Amino acid sequence: MKLKDGFVTQEMGGEQIMVATGSAHFSGLVRSNPTAAFIVDSLKEDTTREAIIEKMLARYDASVELISADVDMVLTKLRSIEALDE
Repeated sequence: MKLKDGFVTQEMGGEQIMVATGSAHFSGLVRSNPTAAFIVDSLKEDTTREAIIEKMLARYDASVELISADVDMVLTKLRSIEALDE
């Protein structure tokens, strides 16, 4: 899976902002905390849920259960705005 080309991110004021460009069905912006931004940045290249979890486990001191829940929550939100190519 990968973030669709029609979505771009920018760091602003310590948070990541994602906007849809072009013909995306979503017309708004998404503000991400650092954890969600890490997940979104991981999706700029083709990856899997499991690969994102592994990268997060290497970076953050948190349980696999907590990280898996965070990844699932962000992926669900991105799917709801049709931001993912799967």
